[in-house]
Amino acid sequence: MDIDIGIKAEDRKASANALMRLLADTYTLYLKTHGYHWNVEGPHFQQLHALFMQQYTEMWTASDELAERIRALGFYAPGSYAQMAKLASLSEEDGTPPDWKTMVKTLAKGHEHIAATARDVLRTAEAAGDDATADVVAPRVTLHEKTAWMLRATAS
Repeated sequence: MDIDIGIKAEDRKASANALMRLLADTYTLYLKTHGYHWNVEGPHFQQLHALFMQQYTEMWTASDELAERIRALGFYAPGSYAQMAKLASLSEEDGTPPDWKTMVKTLAKGHEHIAATARDVLRTAEAAGDDATADVVAPRVTLHEKTAWMLRATAS
């Protein structure tokens, strides 16, 4: 069926493509955070193990919401990590896990990066008149900025 939601096809495509990049970065940071949850060690183990679980759970839920918005715009969401890796601008973790403090700093940078990516999606959605995408993405900016701040404070 044709889609007629009041947004031109090319604008829906622009929003969906921007959302796919945000989804890929979110999914990459989700995987990194989950890996850190499994492998964190040190004097703050319990605190960080629980914190990382809270964070990866939130990103898992957000990934679903982002993918569903892509589908609502009439496009397919990336469905494999190979597709995600091609779209992501964040790098995945490779090799032996770092020490706890490096984990925290790396995640803070990741959340800052995703906040910036989400801002780009907002600009695209606003230009397209895509209020629903903006409504989905605006809280992501707030969440990732707050999470980055809390992680920076933890690493201090």
